[in-house]
Amino acid sequence: LSMVASVPRTETTSSAASDDWSPDSWTKAIAKQMPVYEDPEELAAAVREMERVAPLVFAGEVRSLHEKLARVSQGQGFVLMGGDCAESFKEFHVNHIRDTFRVIMQMALVMTFGSAMPVVKIGRMAGQFAKPRSEPNEVIDGVSLPSYRGDNVNREEFTPEARRNDPNLMVKAYYQSAQTLNILRAFSTGGFADISRLHAWNLDFVEDTAEGSRYRKLASKVDESLRFMKAIGIDTSSPEFTSVDFYTAHECLLLPYEQALTRQDSTTGKWYDCSSHMLWVGERTRDLDGAHLEFTRGIGNPLGVKVSDKCTPDELIRIINTMNPQNIPGKLSIIVRMGAEKLRKNLPELIRAVQREGKAVVWISDPVHGNTRKTENGYKTRDFENVRAELRAFFDVHDEMGSHPGGVHIEMTGEDVTECTGGVSSVTDESLKERYNTACDPRLNGSQALELAFLIAERMRLRTGLPPL
Repeated sequence: LSMVASVPRTETTSSAASDDWSPDSWTKAIAKQMPVYEDPEELAAAVREMERVAPLVFAGEVRSLHEKLARVSQGQGFVLMGGDCAESFKEFHVNHIRDTFRVIMQMALVMTFGSAMPVVKIGRMAGQFAKPRSEPNEVIDGVSLPSYRGDNVNREEFTPEARRNDPNLMVKAYYQSAQTLNILRAFSTGGFADISRLHAWNLDFVEDTAEGSRYRKLASKVDESLRFMKAIGIDTSSPEFTSVDFYTAHECLLLPYEQALTRQDSTTGKWYDCSSHMLWVGERTRDLDGAHLEFTRGIGNPLGVKVSDKCTPDELIRIINTMNPQNIPGKLSIIVRMGAEKLRKNLPELIRAVQREGKAVVWISDPVHGNTRKTENGYKTRDFENVRAELRAFFDVHDEMGSHPGGVHIEMTGEDVTECTGGVSSVTDESLKERYNTACDPRLNGSQALELAFLIAERMRLRTGLPPL
């Protein structure tokens, strides 16, 4: 990738861009959920500094992910996206990254076995700082201050100094993201993702489940397969079994940050947002005339867009035409967040419209965002059974429509937190307070996330015609 110190308006050969697009053309559109910076020159200085830094990801890596997602869009794979609701500076630690990476790898192993197809592994990491807010300001005891929008915008403490929107925090977020990516690359290629080690960790999980449970049965099948491979002479210590391709994604929300890290590939002339391999646009910022769709339509990265029951079939087709006008397979994922009941009612019409127009998309379920509630003692939480119900509805609808359920997108952590109720970890409303550590929304803990992977694997096993466990 060629390094550019500025982002001039230029013609581009990007598959999604036209000659009226440039990395800063979003500034002429309506930008929702954007912080207001009190000093424009301070913002400009931070952007200039980031325009000179090295890209976090490279065009070749982005194209590799795109190729895998293209196969998923044709029914030949499954996407697993997972990670924190929002990254923070104070929780940054190699152990935190390691634990989340480990659980994602454990989940992928189970799902690969269950589906008999490749699983594309994407972490909500190395850039998932900014969060949309319902209100621009927060009021406590009559005092009004800007809402906390994530560590790359301002700080969580309720003081005027902390809540000031500081553009220099974007620079700090960049350097933490660089460290995170360095750690992830080391884990994914240095033997930490060894298939035998992942399976051993999964066996630790099933030890906590009931004797004869379907989790134990599936784990025993994986164990038999590994023993068989070793028995016939397959070297499970080779790179094919000890390293993985791992990608990153985050919500495209803070556009000055994204613009500053956008680079033009010197070999193809395409523009790539080098802050992440993949970016998605949220439910609150996907307006057709909005700045976020204007920015994303011009970059070569794979994209996602979150849709709720508010999205109509006509609106979805217009979004697809904007974000992927050439209908390139793997370019666009539709991330569905509705809740089980609304999903069963609304998703069929969306799928029918996509099928009628011949659009190539990856359908991904986000079963957590539509199932948030607040307990009597004030904790935001999600019930595992409701998450499971939405996933079941997602698979049921795709079975009915003859379409491919292409993936799952969840907020989770590898740590033993108590933020979502239910599941094998038996978290209750009363026990939420024990380890409620999230800086934003509640996350599935490691056991709940792995349990979800076993349930998905079981469902995918039936879809592929394999006998039930």
